[in-house]
Amino acid sequence: DGEVVTSFIDYHDLLIERPVKKTGYLVISSDQGLAGSYNSSIFQSTREMLELDHQSKDEYVILTIGDAASRFFKKMGVDVRLEINDVSDIPTFEEVRKIVSSAVQMFRDGEFDEFYVCYNHHVNALLSNYRVEKMLPIIDLDAEEAKEYELDYIFEPNKEIIMDILLPQYAESLIYGAIIDAKSAEHASRMTAMRSATDNAKDLISNLTQDLNQRRQAQITQEITEIVGGAAALEEH
Repeated sequence: DGEVVTSFIDYHDLLIERPVKKTGYLVISSDQGLAGSYNSSIFQSTREMLELDHQSKDEYVILTIGDAASRFFKKMGVDVRLEINDVSDIPTFEEVRKIVSSAVQMFRDGEFDEFYVCYNHHVNALLSNYRVEKMLPIIDLDAEEAKEYELDYIFEPNKEIIMDILLPQYAESLIYGAIIDAKSAEHASRMTAMRSATDNAKDLISNLTQDLNQRRQAQITQEITEIVGGAAALEEH
């Protein structure tokens, strides 16, 4: 109920906003190329954000999903604290549990004071938008709104233990949702890039075939002309 939400906002570490000394970012990319501008748009936008919001690399921590992101930030000289590569096309929670659970635990341990996920949000087959979502601390629990739905719940064993279990799971589910969203955008971008590449290849084959036919026709015409000319010369003699 509203009272429960209010009391937990006051004390639970996943809900408390604290002075920001260091920020954590999870950057989601693909493991492979052939996805158009999917990776480059993420990297460019994230780098611009980091340069704008931070004075030095000591002010943030990077976690990555996807080999492309890991290689990009290491080349920048950034300490990639944790990375996961070779995530399947339809990732299960178990695949990404390590980085998702670690991110929540790193926040709780004070390794960073706020946590964001940077990724491409899937809009449709042709469009994705760069998005930076704040995941920690959890800020979308509105105590005033909760009061509108007050019910008399019975908590077993007690509400403190239940919330200690549910809040980390809720935070992990938010991060996992962003990973699924990013994968959808990656697949759409790769599909569009491959369709474009296929269309370009077909156009190239058509143009080369036409050029080959023209050259072959010109060669045959020349050979016929030479044969006719030779025959005419023989008849004259």
